[in-house]
Amino acid sequence: MELDERGMIADLPMTLSLPASFGGGIVLGFAYFWALRETARLIVNGGHPALGLALTLGRLGLIGAGFYVAVLAGGAALIAALAGVLVAKAVMLQVAP
Repeated sequence: MELDERGMIADLPMTLSLPASFGGGIVLGFAYFWALRETARLIVNGGHPALGLALTLGRLGLIGAGFYVAVLAGGAALIAALAGVLVAKAVMLQVAP
């Protein structure tokens, strides 16, 4: 049995893939914006530049990998993941210290 590049992700019904993509987007968004906040805090407080670079590369890699998985599930799943990231951003901005 051969799998294409999309694998089993594309075989999920939309009733499962869209909520999973939205929830995954929320998790990705919280991780991304937490790392962004920590990078900004590190820069302002004069922290180690290598840690700031690692946080930046990590958050970009994480969000890129998350959106890649959403692309494999289809366009609607990608939009649901993006909506989850935007919801996480709105929540993080509301509770910003």
